[in-house]
Amino acid sequence: MYRVMVCDDEGIVIDSMKFIIEKEFGGACEVACAKSGRSVIELAESFRPDIAVIDIHMPGINGIEAIKEMKVFCPNTIFIVMSAYDKFDYAKEAIALGVMEYITKPMEKMKVVSVLKRAMAQIDGDREKRRGDLLIKEKLETVEPIIENGLIYDILLQEHFDEDIESYRTILGITENYGYMLALVCGDSQVGNHMTNAVGSSVKISGRYHEIREGVKSLFKGKVGNVMANKIAVLIPCSEPKLEYNERTELIDRARELARYLRKKTDISFRIGIGGVKPLRELGDSYREALNALIATTGSVAHVDDLVINCDYEEDYPKSMEKPLFEAISKGDLNEAQVMTEKYADWMCQRAMDGDLMSMRLKALEFALYAEHLSYQNGGQTYHYSGRKDYLPQIMELNSPDEIRDWFTDKVMNACRNVVSKRQERSGDIIKTARKYIEDHFDKDISLDDVSRVVNISPYYFSKVFKEECGLNFIEYLTNIRIDKAKELLEKSNLSIKEICVSCGYTDPNYFSRSFKKNVGVTPTEYKEKLYEQKG
Repeated sequence: MYRVMVCDDEGIVIDSMKFIIEKEFGGACEVACAKSGRSVIELAESFRPDIAVIDIHMPGINGIEAIKEMKVFCPNTIFIVMSAYDKFDYAKEAIALGVMEYITKPMEKMKVVSVLKRAMAQIDGDREKRRGDLLIKEKLETVEPIIENGLIYDILLQEHFDEDIESYRTILGITENYGYMLALVCGDSQVGNHMTNAVGSSVKISGRYHEIREGVKSLFKGKVGNVMANKIAVLIPCSEPKLEYNERTELIDRARELARYLRKKTDISFRIGIGGVKPLRELGDSYREALNALIATTGSVAHVDDLVINCDYEEDYPKSMEKPLFEAISKGDLNEAQVMTEKYADWMCQRAMDGDLMSMRLKALEFALYAEHLSYQNGGQTYHYSGRKDYLPQIMELNSPDEIRDWFTDKVMNACRNVVSKRQERSGDIIKTARKYIEDHFDKDISLDDVSRVVNISPYYFSKVFKEECGLNFIEYLTNIRIDKAKELLEKSNLSIKEICVSCGYTDPNYFSRSFKKNVGVTPTEYKEKLYEQKG
């Protein structure tokens, strides 16, 4: 159904338009009429036309002015202007208002029908688009909580790659580079700094999760995670790396309001911890700060910046370098580790210019030991209790910033290289053992599970490593070994095809023949015949 409004001060024009519309479109259109500019505006407010056919010259307010007024409350109406005057100024102003068509009187029936059909086609397209948008919105409302929880889950467990975070940001429309975390902790009541009946409360909030989520969204533009025990994590994006004092106090007030709202709505007590602002990929630290803030106080709301629970650093200390350096070591990223090690060493050398070599020695030793700790954790190495007994005497003998720098860089980069080499060595040992087992047992009925058990890793991981190292999957590699042995026996023995089949680990001669032909191009019998021909 299309609502069409016809506006003209001449009754004959209105009657003609109504006749054309009813004849051509029948019951598909509901038609309303007006004869003055004021009545056009009044009618439009109640009728809300899809299409408005308006004469320019009408008593009182003219058609152009009426269109301007209507566009305020009927922004989606399609306007068609008609006039007995073919004046450029009128046409120009109509075009500026977004009018679809300017028709001059007397109007041709086919012209009117054509313009109305075009307007109806545009309306149909707009309606279809709105339906599609609503469907997408409906689906997003179902999927969005899952995506939001995925982002928070990855951040808290630090099981993410940078590209994962970027994907989440794109999907969820997060443009900010920083954020902070809220920790919503619930219970039947508060005793000291903890909530009672955590298990029972977790069941309760699971049943009221939708209401809790809506309550959070009404006060914070954040991303809400799922229920984890008696806790819910909330990520609040922000554009600046630090909150101003007024922003922090306003945030605390909103958090208190949220706690009161949730208590009233769900009959469950809530405490809310607020962590510090961090880069998005480090928000796991902000969440831990939020929980620690609640442990350190008995208030219903606690902000980490109001409490003395974090380590502060002197103003010029390059804290931002630490995490990237240690992450690079853990990953075995030699290039990034080299860059960050050099930057940190530059800073230490600069600080040692005042002659304080002891502080540089201690920091270099501290970082070297921690780098090796990460190397043990991530490289599969064997820890030796006495393996670093010479470190302290070594560093105490160094008497210049450059010497300490070289020692520091060498230890840190060795730790990173050990992560890489031990992983490669581990993979190499696995493949070497697997190959030996396959070559010794290819004539038996062996499977991927059998070989995985020999090297003591899961079939899934073994299959992945084997393919990466050998360029072939397990079945392809085993088949090549068996076919090569079959060719050797065909060339150098007098065994029958059936005997060769069994000797190469096949139980079905037909399957052996098909596999041989697939890999060699001919059957075992044809292969043997060619050998006789070559000898003859």
